Amino acid sequence: MYILFFIIVLFLFILAASGIKIVRPYERGLVERLGKFKKEVKAGIHFIVPFFDRMQKVDLREHVIDVPPQEVITKDNVVVTVDAVIYYEITDAYKAIYNVSNFEFATIKLAQTNLRNVIGELELDQTLTSREKINTKLRTVLDEATDKWGIRITRVEIKKIDPPKDIMEAMSKQMKAERTKRAAILEAEGIRQSEILKAEGQKQAAILKAEGQAEAIKKVAEANKFKLVTEAQGQGEAILLVFKAIHKGQPTNDLIAIKYLETLKEVANGTATKIFLPMEVSGILGSIGAIGELFKKEDGGETKNA
Repeated sequence: MYILFFIIVLFLFILAASGIKIVRPYERGLVERLGKFKKEVKAGIHFIVPFFDRMQKVDLREHVIDVPPQEVITKDNVVVTVDAVIYYEITDAYKAIYNVSNFEFATIKLAQTNLRNVIGELELDQTLTSREKINTKLRTVLDEATDKWGIRITRVEIKKIDPPKDIMEAMSKQMKAERTKRAAILEAEGIRQSEILKAEGQKQAAILKAEGQAEAIKKVAEANKFKLVTEAQGQGEAILLVFKAIHKGQPTNDLIAIKYLETLKEVANGTATKIFLPMEVSGILGSIGAIGELFKKEDGGETKNA
């Protein structure tokens, strides 16, 4: 009797436990009762009627689908092998379960079909250099097609695009030739720039040298000018002093007077620096020159007598 009671209690406990369902935060639960959709439940603990209700959980996290490699023909009739991955997330659990039987398989087939269409519109060079464009276009097409399934395509990434072996070898030779050409151009451009800079340097050096020589000539000319002006000023001042001394009748030393008179004679005869004086002064200077000659003769006679 006790054993039967224990079995009944154990059966009821197991039955009640089977009706308790836990839904995680990243899941949604779809409850069916006798084959008919009843409700959608969120995260938490939920109780369903055993044998009558059934709960199906849907993961709302982002998932990754690996699209198997497939051969695709480009616009210029080159066969390439393309491998891609698709990132998606479920936005509507009800549509993902009831609008498509197997959304992952359907998404893969849809991606393969649209991948052929997208790459078929591009030539080989465009296919190899326009991965971002292919990714964006393929994501847009898939997202529009899977919207009715409650699925949002977040990203599509082309993993690799493999052209045929002979095409790869031809591309490798072309790239090598292009690099050689680029190196030759850069080398020629470097030589050209070097020659230009060298010529510019020589030009600047010649200009600086010419400017230096011109400055030196200018300085020398200024020095000569200053010397001549100073000498002329000194001679003028000497003439003025002698003239004042003679005019005022001041006594002067004979030797100094003779030297000044010799200088005055040279000025009067035009052998010294030319100084333009009024007519009256020129007459006086002529007289002074004659006096100087007289002094010289007398000095010569005294010397001979001695």
